[in-house]
Amino acid sequence: MTIRLVSWNVNGIRAVSKKEEFWSWLDNTDGDIINFQEVRAEKSKIPKKVLNIEGYSTYFNEAEKKGYSGVGTYTKIEPISVRKGLGIEELDKEGRVLQIEYPDFTLFNIYFPNSGMEAKRLDYKVDFCEALLDVMLDLKNNGKNVIVTGDYNIAHNPIDVYSPQNCEGKSGYLPEERAWLDKVEEAGFIDTFRLFDESAENYTWWSYRTRARERNAGWRLDYFYVNEEMKDNITSAGILSDVYGSDHCPVTLELEF
Repeated sequence: MTIRLVSWNVNGIRAVSKKEEFWSWLDNTDGDIINFQEVRAEKSKIPKKVLNIEGYSTYFNEAEKKGYSGVGTYTKIEPISVRKGLGIEELDKEGRVLQIEYPDFTLFNIYFPNSGMEAKRLDYKVDFCEALLDVMLDLKNNGKNVIVTGDYNIAHNPIDVYSPQNCEGKSGYLPEERAWLDKVEEAGFIDTFRLFDESAENYTWWSYRTRARERNAGWRLDYFYVNEEMKDNITSAGILSDVYGSDHCPVTLELEF
């Protein structure tokens, strides 16, 4: 059985649903499980046209603060269970996590926190990331397969940013953030994209402010990580850099079971 997964920070689902580029992509996608981040809307406020897509069941986690954060998953495959958050109250108020259990794996759709200007939220982000890794390891150590996708708000290595020297000290490229992804890989999880492409200039986010996409002056912030035991199930992983509608583009993962 082939399962195709997609992840995309849409930068506001109501805004993106007004764009022709979004519908052109959605109408032609072959995704079995589509994960959106930065939904920024209560489920009741999402237009029915984008909420009710034929063939998909939908699940959302909303922030307590209106119009902020939020994730949503559209799935053709019926889940065993769906959980909101990590189970830690102080980390779960911003609607950043959906845990969806399927027969072959547990999927995490996550909009990771941004460390903010002058790293004002770095401590919160580190706490969030460490709590997530504890959950990932608990599942992995109990023989479960784990997929963690979304906007990590972290560019891991120099190859993942257009100008490493200029990015030093900036939120998303801080030593503490990058060290956490080192820790994730040391714990036995794989950056699936790098199994297929080790080249530079593969980005998933470009600043609107500087028309960076025209120059491909981007950052790779969006990932599919899986536990290393799933390596033989991975048939492809990619970046859909030709898909517009947001300041991010979608990323993909294909699995065979």
